[in-house]
Amino acid sequence: MRHLVRFGLLLAVLASSGLSAKADTTAARPGVLPPEIPFDSEANFLKLPPDLYLGEVAGIAVGPAGRIAVFSRGNSTGPAYGAGAAQLLEFGPDGRFLREIGHNLYAWSFAHSVRYDPKGNLWAADKGSDMVIRFDPQGRVTWVFGRKPEASDESAHPLEHPKPPLPPVPGMFRQVTDMAWDSAGNTYISDGYINSRVAKISPDGQWLGHFGEPGSGPGQFNTLHSIAIDRQDRIYVADRGNGRIQVFDTAGKLLKILTINVPAPADAPAAIGFKPQVGETGGYGGASRTMEPGAPWTLCITPGPTQYLYVSDAYPGRIYKLDLDGRVLGWLGGSGKQLKQFGWIHELACPSENELLVAELLNWRVQKLTLHPR
Repeated sequence: MRHLVRFGLLLAVLASSGLSAKADTTAARPGVLPPEIPFDSEANFLKLPPDLYLGEVAGIAVGPAGRIAVFSRGNSTGPAYGAGAAQLLEFGPDGRFLREIGHNLYAWSFAHSVRYDPKGNLWAADKGSDMVIRFDPQGRVTWVFGRKPEASDESAHPLEHPKPPLPPVPGMFRQVTDMAWDSAGNTYISDGYINSRVAKISPDGQWLGHFGEPGSGPGQFNTLHSIAIDRQDRIYVADRGNGRIQVFDTAGKLLKILTINVPAPADAPAAIGFKPQVGETGGYGGASRTMEPGAPWTLCITPGPTQYLYVSDAYPGRIYKLDLDGRVLGWLGGSGKQLKQFGWIHELACPSENELLVAELLNWRVQKLTLHPR
C-alpha cells in the first residue's frame, strides 16, 4: 500500500505536466435538461417515543435487515458553544423506534455520517471527536479508529486549521466524514475536512495506507464529504469543495471525474441565508464551490441488478439520479421547509432505485421518498 501514500506525489507530477484523468460532464445535450422525477414524501415515517427529539439529522442508513439508523445532532450536552451533539438511534423497517445505540459514548461529539456494512455492523463517523466507531449488530463497540484529545491535557482544544494543513498522521483523522466497503471487505474512510485524503483499512482492521491531498487538481480534494463504492469496486468520492465527484480504483488510481451541470432555476430560493452567485466559484464558501448547483454533499449507490448513483446538493437543494457512467437521468426537489422540500441534505440512504431516505440538517427531520419516474 505504499503506492497509496505516494499517489499524491504522482498526481502533482501529472498536474504539472498537464495530464489528468478523464473528466466527464453530466449535462444532457445542449439546451436539453434532464427530466424532473415525480415523487411522494412521508415526513413522519419515523415514530419517535415521547420526549425524544431529533436535532440536525446528519446521517441516515438502511441495513441488510431493513433496520434504519439515524445519526442526529441531538441530545446536546455542555455549553452553548462547543457542546457535544451526537445521538445514534435505530428504527425498524416500519419506522418504529427500537433503541438508542452508544448512549453517552466516549466518541460522541458532533455527528457526521452513519453506514451499515455488508455484514450488518453499524459504523459512525464523528467529525467532532475525529473518530470512527464500529458497532456489532447487538450494538456493542467492536472497533475504534482515531483518537480525540485527552480530557486531562491542559492544551486540549478543537483542532486548528493552519494553511497549509499539517501533514496527516497514519491512524488518525481530522474531521472525518464517511466510510464505504469494497467486495474484499476493505474499508475506505473519507478524512475529510482537513486531511483531504481517503484512508484504507484491511478486513481485520489494519491501517493499509491512504491516497489524496489538499488541492483542486486531479486526485486532490477540497472537503471529501461522502464516499460510496459500486459492485465493480469503483470508489466515488464527493469532492464537495471542488464541485465534483472523483472516481478511483481500490489502489487509489484516479479513473474519471464527474460533474453535474444542471442549471438552477433563476427563482430558486436558498435554504438559508443569501442566494449564492451561481456560476462564480465560491458562493458562500470563499474558495470553495460547496454551495454551487451540483456540488455533491451526499452519495448513495443503489443495490439491484442495475445500480444508480444518487447525489444531492445544498443549492438549489436537489437530488440527482445518475447512471454509473455519470449521466444525469433526472432530478427532484428543491430548497424549503415544506414536505418534498429540503434543507441541506446531509446523507441519503437508497435501499432501492425508487426509495430514498433523506437526512436534513436545517429541517431536523428524515423524509422517506417514493419516486415515480416516467
